[in-house]
Amino acid sequence: MQDANRRRFWQSCLLALMLLALAENSHSDDSIINRVEALQAGEPVMVLGAPLHSRDALVQFYQARNYEPAWRSFPAREELLQAIREVSNEGLNPGDYHYDSLADFASQPLDHNGEDLQADLDLVLSDAFLLLSTHLHDGKLDQETRSARWQPSEQQRKMHEVLAAAILDHSIYKTLQGLKPEAPAYRKLVAFRKEVSDLLGQPWPVIDSGPAIRPGDADSRMIEVRERLRLLGDLPARDNDSSEAFDTGFADHLYSDELLTVIPAFQARHGLDPDGIIGRKTLAAINQMPLERLQQIDANLERWRWLPDSLGDTYILVNIAGYELIMVENGQETMRQRVIVGQPYRQTPVFSDRIRYLVFNPTWTVPRRLMIEDQLPVIRRDPGYLDRLGFKVYQGWGANRVEIDPATIDWDSLTKNNFPYQLVQQPGPQNAVGQVKFMFPNQYDVYLHDTPGQYLFSRMDRTLSSGCIRVERPFELANKLLEGNSDWDHRAIQEALQSSEPINAILRNPVPVHLQYWTVWVDRAGTYQFREDIYGRDRQLLQALRSDWQGNLQLTPRSH
Repeated sequence: MQDANRRRFWQSCLLALMLLALAENSHSDDSIINRVEALQAGEPVMVLGAPLHSRDALVQFYQARNYEPAWRSFPAREELLQAIREVSNEGLNPGDYHYDSLADFASQPLDHNGEDLQADLDLVLSDAFLLLSTHLHDGKLDQETRSARWQPSEQQRKMHEVLAAAILDHSIYKTLQGLKPEAPAYRKLVAFRKEVSDLLGQPWPVIDSGPAIRPGDADSRMIEVRERLRLLGDLPARDNDSSEAFDTGFADHLYSDELLTVIPAFQARHGLDPDGIIGRKTLAAINQMPLERLQQIDANLERWRWLPDSLGDTYILVNIAGYELIMVENGQETMRQRVIVGQPYRQTPVFSDRIRYLVFNPTWTVPRRLMIEDQLPVIRRDPGYLDRLGFKVYQGWGANRVEIDPATIDWDSLTKNNFPYQLVQQPGPQNAVGQVKFMFPNQYDVYLHDTPGQYLFSRMDRTLSSGCIRVERPFELANKLLEGNSDWDHRAIQEALQSSEPINAILRNPVPVHLQYWTVWVDRAGTYQFREDIYGRDRQLLQALRSDWQGNLQLTPRSH
């Protein structure tokens, strides 16, 4: 017993000596303490002529290290400066991360500066890391508000802990690189951005508008069209040793055979009708300036940063701007089909959720806005419309609703503020949502569904719905989702469709679904795809990304 007590006594003494040595070797910095306490009190703190943004994370970071300076290491400072310089490749602005201030001071030995300046530099370096790490991981802008994130996000990572680990492991640059989206599609888009940026110094005169140019036509604009297609990579570069390089006669004016596949391919990768005719829209795509393409890429890189770290092993992704749905299973694409999305004034929203169940033979309860704006004018013009398309009219809601004979309603007297009815379309071949819908209950009341208007999928422009997504081959999707994920097989689906009543098919494992808005991406074949900004979202996003947000910061941290 005495030996055990003696051993515990000496262990306590040893621990006390170790703690004393640690306290003597670490020293807090009064200048850092003063600045951090000001941040904690909510006061604006300006250092090196700029505000510190990451107030909460800075307080937690320096408190955890007893206010000891963090950036004594010259390699750590250099790694951070390198990472900040390179963020322009990601469509971000190095100036947002104190680059100009840091470039002047951070390469110097810190002990050459006064104590206050050393503290300022340490805080600015930490603030730059915290802000950059958040923007690389979560995006510069808040997805919902489009306002700049000036506080490190607590949603997925505690960035002050990430910084502490990077300082300890001497891995500043590596840590920041690891916070970028890991998806190969993001990395391909970053590489494509570099290719487009290389075109910025090239002459890019606007090719004049005029009559459409068809295969076999001779037109002087074809000289510029060919040169532009070479710069964009759609047409091989000229061989300087070739006689073609010196031929500027009639042949260069001709829409000749070598363009019969090039022009349709260019049109297809810009979401245009690949008819081979160089008309107004094709010429506009050819004329698009490299800077415009670069800005479009930057908007889409930001959207990638908004996505979660993992989309899921199996998931569905709808590209709204591309009118396309893909399904990925175990990392491999297993399905691709066309979709119809919301009209510009009834836009399909961007969000992620999980498909939880399917409904066969669904009813369609018309949303109130559509009842008043769309259905009411039709009913007034055509009294037989409701009966012909299988609608029932109800007064009231829920279990207390009562079916009403539409012939007894004075439809002309109804208004936006006087519409006490529900319109519910019964299951059947004319039902607006078809024979199956895919449910992921959400605040927007948006879902995927079948449609009786299959002929509309042949259109290039498919902004035709009221916000929901119509699927070209819904039963192929239904079979994929239910296969191995429920008690349903093909036979059970067919039996359900013979019924005239709605039937739910529950998924054992809900499948992630991501509704996204890509206007630029690199496809599986490595082809660069561009699409029209159908909702004008690129323009709004770029304006927010480029805005002078540093001088207009609030002092209250944004809640998550």
